[in-house]
Amino acid sequence: MCLNKLKKSKVFIQSSILGFALSISGCGIIDKHVEWETVEPESYPVLKAIGYAPISSQRGESDSMKLIMAMKASKLDAYRELTEQVYGQKIEGSQSVSHLVVESESLRASVEGVIRGAEVVKTYPVGEDTYVTELSLDMQQVYDIYLSTAKPRRVKDVKYY
Repeated sequence: MCLNKLKKSKVFIQSSILGFALSISGCGIIDKHVEWETVEPESYPVLKAIGYAPISSQRGESDSMKLIMAMKASKLDAYRELTEQVYGQKIEGSQSVSHLVVESESLRASVEGVIRGAEVVKTYPVGEDTYVTELSLDMQQVYDIYLSTAKPRRVKDVKYY
């Protein structure tokens, strides 16, 4: 009986010493070093967009002023189209029904984003009253611009201490 108590006492003391040693050694807190590398896409598309603007509808005192305003409007329209391709378009719709008859229906589209690196490919009048601007956006150039501001990364290696 005394021998049995001694064995239990020995196990208790060993457990206590082990618990104390683990608590002061900081077990459970592992330090690590993470090594990162940049990620590059496999291919880069070239996006194209065309913007249109009516010349006669522009505000201006002369025909040349209206032409300049149409140039600007067609360029903005082309940029809007590029933005839609890059960021997508937000569509909001609503419908009102009363007595199972549609009373009103509305649909709203919007786009928001920043386009950097687009180039004007061509700008020209079409017919008597339309001005056209063609834009191109090389996604390789966009990626290079992106890298200069934010470095995309993935885990390369992790070392635990």
